[in-house]
Amino acid sequence: MSEFSIKLGFLRLFALAALVLLLRPAHGQLTVEITGAGANRIPVAIADFGGDPASSRIITSVIRADLERSGLFRMVDTSGVAMTEATAPVFTDWKNRGADALAAGSIGASNGGREEARFRLFDVTKQSVLGGSAFVTSKATLRAAGHRIADIIYEKLTGEPGVFSTRVAYVVRAGAARYELHIADADGQNAQVALISREPIISPSWSPDGGRLAYVSFENKKPVVYVHSLASGKRVVVANFKGSNSAPAWSPDGRRLAVVLSKDGGSQIFLVNADGSGAQRLTTDNAINTEPNFSTDGQHVYFTSDRGGSPQIYRMSVSGGDVQRVSFEGTYNVSPRISPDGRSMAFISRRDGGFRLSVMDLASRQVQVLTDSNKDESPTFSPNGRMVLIATEMGGRGVLSAVSLDGRIKQRLSIPAGDVREPAWGPYNR
Repeated sequence: MSEFSIKLGFLRLFALAALVLLLRPAHGQLTVEITGAGANRIPVAIADFGGDPASSRIITSVIRADLERSGLFRMVDTSGVAMTEATAPVFTDWKNRGADALAAGSIGASNGGREEARFRLFDVTKQSVLGGSAFVTSKATLRAAGHRIADIIYEKLTGEPGVFSTRVAYVVRAGAARYELHIADADGQNAQVALISREPIISPSWSPDGGRLAYVSFENKKPVVYVHSLASGKRVVVANFKGSNSAPAWSPDGRRLAVVLSKDGGSQIFLVNADGSGAQRLTTDNAINTEPNFSTDGQHVYFTSDRGGSPQIYRMSVSGGDVQRVSFEGTYNVSPRISPDGRSMAFISRRDGGFRLSVMDLASRQVQVLTDSNKDESPTFSPNGRMVLIATEMGGRGVLSAVSLDGRIKQRLSIPAGDVREPAWGPYNR
């Protein structure tokens, strides 16, 4: 096993388990339905892992489901094959089965009563080893280990980091007076409840380190911005001024938030420190200014304003000056969200009477409409920038939908008996 590296497996998986202990299990899990796939999916075989059969079933089912759900891979039948990471593959047999890549591994005992999940990835065409890794895990974190392995396979075969081990936050309306803030794995499983309220919860926003969520809660009969530490469960009131406090967005360094306050009249964008101190006003006109979102380098703030007579997207410096209009097509463009690489902007535009997800290339200003639905809202990028998650409505019920930047890969995430809104895709786990 000299070529295998223990890639922070133990520490990261243990930290995730500690977080889960401080949250409450949710009753409903998101169900993910694939509604579109890439044009040229990579055929990959994931052999059943050796070792304990029950643990093997958990970990391999997570890896296969993650890769298939991405829309970029096609699973090759591995039935009747027994192999581990130490088995020398018969490449011609796997080529005849149609596989371009093959992964095999095992679950074995580790120190302290824990387990170790190992795997190796092969290039079937070149008959070579692409890589491998090992994770110290436990029964409780086998799914997390599966997500980690799927991330590595995804990156080796596509060149992009995988996002299967990231998390998403969203709000479930479970009744007329019950709102739940959920945090789930990116595949919708392992959902935990961070907050339950009889009043609405909106606009969750992840801190860059993934340790805190900012959101707006109406639990005191008015909108108040909180920052919620997921490890401790403690909350800090960041904005509770006279009037409305809304739309929190984190700066890239995690030290400040842009928020929308009406304490001085109208809706104006302010910067506040993460502890609620040092409010600094950025917009000073009489228009409605809202939905701030930082540029990737933290030097600009994108926002929605009706200063030109209709809702459009603008950009200003982080000090509040040099305001420039960004969107020009149509009479209604709102909810700007900048991609992790800073090259694209997702937003909601009104097209043919519907509110649809669009993406702008910020260099060329070319716009592509990615959906044909009518009630899209709240776009949020995956950490690798490949997918955009939105809230939309189907059959009169709120669901989440993930769409790739080329519009080909689509997933629908829903809870059978719940109304799902306000998605926020978390950062890479650190």
